[in-house]
Amino acid sequence: MQFPSWVRVAFGVLLLLWFTHKALVAVAVDWLWFDAVGYLTIFKTSLGARVALWVGTFLASAAVMGANIKVALGDGRIDWNRLNTLVPDLQLSPTRLRTLVRLLLLAWIALPSLLVGSIAASAWLDVLSFVERQQFGQTDPIFNLDAGFYVFTLPVLELAQILLTGLLTITILPVALLYILRSIARHGAPRLDRFARNHLLLLGALFFVVLGFGWWIDRFGLLFDKSGVVWGVGYADHNGRVPGMLVMVAASAGVSLSLLGSLLRQGWRLPAVAIVTYVLCRLIAVNLYPSMVQDYYVGPNELEVEREYLTHNIQATRNAYALERIEVKPFDAGSDLTMADIRDNPLTIRNVRVWDDRPLLTTYGQLQEIRLYYDFVDVDVDRYTIDGQPRQVMLSARELNYANVTAQARSWVNEHFQYTHGYGLTMSPVNVVTTEGLPYLFIQDIPPDSKVDIPVDQPAIYYGELTQNYVLVGTSAEEFDYPLGDQNAYTRYAGEGGVGIGGALRKALFSLYFGELDILISQYMQPESKVLFRRRIKERAHHIAPFLHFDGDPYLVVADGRLVWMLDAYTITDRYPYAEPLRLQGRRGSFNYIRNSVKLVIDAYHGSVDLYIADESDPIIATYARIFDGAFKPMSALPESLAAHIRYPVDFFDIQAAMYRAYHMTDPTVFYNKEDMWEIPRELYSGQEQAMESYYLIMKLPGEDEAEFILLVPFSPTNKDNMIAWMAARCDPDNYGKLILYQFPKQKLIYGPRQIEARIDQTPEISEQMTLWSQAGSRVVRGNLLVIPIGDSLMYVEPLYLQAESSQLPELKRVIVSYENRIAMEETLAESLAAVFFEDVQRDDPGSAMAGGMDGDPTTDDGDDWRALSGRAAQVFADAVAKQQDGDWAGYGSALDELSEMLTRLQVVAGADSFGDDEGTDAADSPADSLPEGAVPEGLVPAGEPVIGPGNSKGKRPAPGR
Repeated sequence: MQFPSWVRVAFGVLLLLWFTHKALVAVAVDWLWFDAVGYLTIFKTSLGARVALWVGTFLASAAVMGANIKVALGDGRIDWNRLNTLVPDLQLSPTRLRTLVRLLLLAWIALPSLLVGSIAASAWLDVLSFVERQQFGQTDPIFNLDAGFYVFTLPVLELAQILLTGLLTITILPVALLYILRSIARHGAPRLDRFARNHLLLLGALFFVVLGFGWWIDRFGLLFDKSGVVWGVGYADHNGRVPGMLVMVAASAGVSLSLLGSLLRQGWRLPAVAIVTYVLCRLIAVNLYPSMVQDYYVGPNELEVEREYLTHNIQATRNAYALERIEVKPFDAGSDLTMADIRDNPLTIRNVRVWDDRPLLTTYGQLQEIRLYYDFVDVDVDRYTIDGQPRQVMLSARELNYANVTAQARSWVNEHFQYTHGYGLTMSPVNVVTTEGLPYLFIQDIPPDSKVDIPVDQPAIYYGELTQNYVLVGTSAEEFDYPLGDQNAYTRYAGEGGVGIGGALRKALFSLYFGELDILISQYMQPESKVLFRRRIKERAHHIAPFLHFDGDPYLVVADGRLVWMLDAYTITDRYPYAEPLRLQGRRGSFNYIRNSVKLVIDAYHGSVDLYIADESDPIIATYARIFDGAFKPMSALPESLAAHIRYPVDFFDIQAAMYRAYHMTDPTVFYNKEDMWEIPRELYSGQEQAMESYYLIMKLPGEDEAEFILLVPFSPTNKDNMIAWMAARCDPDNYGKLILYQFPKQKLIYGPRQIEARIDQTPEISEQMTLWSQAGSRVVRGNLLVIPIGDSLMYVEPLYLQAESSQLPELKRVIVSYENRIAMEETLAESLAAVFFEDVQRDDPGSAMAGGMDGDPTTDDGDDWRALSGRAAQVFADAVAKQQDGDWAGYGSALDELSEMLTRLQVVAGADSFGDDEGTDAADSPADSLPEGAVPEGLVPAGEPVIGPGNSKGKRPAPGR
């Protein structure tokens, strides 16, 4: 049956739509999504570049192959009958044979052209970067070309060479085959006539021209490779391989000219000689000669001959990783630190972090998840101004994890209409712990209860680190907001995020996109309904800016009553000449240039995304800003409330520290001999040895007048445990991005973290106590060891946590402080400091019950006056006694709860007064003196453990009276 032509055309169109509908749906959805988030320019630019490159290279490739095949077919006078007779096994009529050959040729043209188009389209960013390329202002010492040539131009040249080589290869094969078929059909044997020979010679000449172009390009690739001890071009490369590759350029040109010369004369002798010469040149000039130079000249004199190239390698690597920004200063590491010095650095001591993120995350989960469907994913470290003082805090978002919803409650409606968002956060100071060994919470509960001057006006989290599923808002179904006793509170999304989905066409579109028919038929949908998707922070950022590389840790910020996420982004390349590459564990590929060029701000409620250029000196981000006009904002446009929370990213800092271990050595001789290699020190954490992690700290840098927020990491010499230096990255806006390395005198021994850990293990009182705890059905968790610089001295602080085998709630039980040859382990940082620096601490001072010991909650209902707090506690205690006598047990319980809260606040304020005031606190003014007799509960004044340290009594202090 013969179908009409229009039916066949319609069927072909439908078939094409069936195979491409997913791509078309994805494009339509992406268009709507990018328009909704305000970055349609990025999508249109990338889509337009992809389509233009794909269509252009497809058509060019098809045209080149089609023209050559048409020439090979000639006038089409192929004797198909004769050909069919010569190949009887085909059992095809001449007409069908001709049709089959033509279909095969069409497929040979179409399929490779599609592949060429796809390869070109995938390089859209390289092509656009080449068009808008910027100069680095730094030239390589071998070819004297700006680094921008290697980053922006060279990838496009390599792409062109690869595509041309592939195109000529897949063109020569069918052309040669057609000429053979014509010869067989005409002469009964494969014999090339003059025209066919000339055609193939011309294609071969072009092929060797492209090969020569490839050899010319390959010279530049030596700048990113390693030969011998040098990353980049070494002596053997400069004097052997680079000249050898130029020889290959000449050899390729010679072969090409010999092939062209053969157009004028018969015979293959000249091309054969040229090709043999080409092979010999490759063997000798590219492989043999450079290896001989390396083995017999460079090897015996490596340092001397490579000195110049080592200098290039060192300088380029320092530039590529911004190591030149590191300012080196001496650090005496004095041994005369006193308690007066401790008191002179109150902000540093008040913000010593005694909570590690891992046990704190577990504790948050046990205390504040409230319901099983909430999760704390990560604990972030930041600083806030609280009552006019900078405070380092740890905080975590309470996100909704639908995977934790009970199986009975799981349904399509609940997943996409009801459970739409997380709620609120938990925040605690890094240094304050309750008498139960738990964190003191600045912000807690649902709805958020803030005890400090950090309001949370919009606690809903529609965009976070766990928000992987899409949700439908603005529907007739109410959304679950938060649990409210035995009932639930409900809400309706009123934010600006999402893509409108109210119309029938959009319902159908998103139904196809998500593969969910329910979207199309659901009765909950309204004209104003929207769909929120790509809600996970890193996924959202990657879709908007796929040309950036993102930090591993988005962090939550509370600003102006709202929750926002901040995420650092990097520009990287592996084409910076002479720089050593770095491969990160768990990530594909390597790079040898990196800048923290962009800060992203993502609103947790609206989902809005803002991109701010953080490093205007970076040519790569300057190029991207030209490509995507209007997509980036200057850092000056970042609101002040958010600018106060920018921080130097850990990933970037760790990369710089890793490279600086070797590249602090700028002398080629020292670098070659690796005389002064550094390492990141090792520490014990939870019984396992690991490299120390960089950490944030509020401290006053040596020579500075004010304390500031910094990121810090220490260094040790390779194969040694002592410390050699520590590096700090300044995070506050006025000094953001400045790096300082404080280097110790080399003739002085400074204990390193591993040595301090060993000395802790060797202290009998500490090891005995930890052994005793471990035998009592509990597990001792040793926290991160912190190196705390104070003035020109160093001290070490390590928290100890205790976790019962039957409990998932780790409690902070001790804080270890070490300075010089003195070590103390006490219940609080205050007591440990006092033990190390030979100062008595009153055990009946409620301030000493704080593990932080230096500061507490600065904001309470009764203000900062401990006298008012103690008076209120006395009133609550009297009220509790009265209710007990009246038999009002419910009231009695409530009064005890309130009394516990008041005493905790009293502890905090008392600790702040004890160590925060320059004038100190008289013993007669102790808040404990204001409490009525018998009003001090056991939890406020804990039983003492021995104070360990020179000059201190090892006897037990008495437990307090009840």
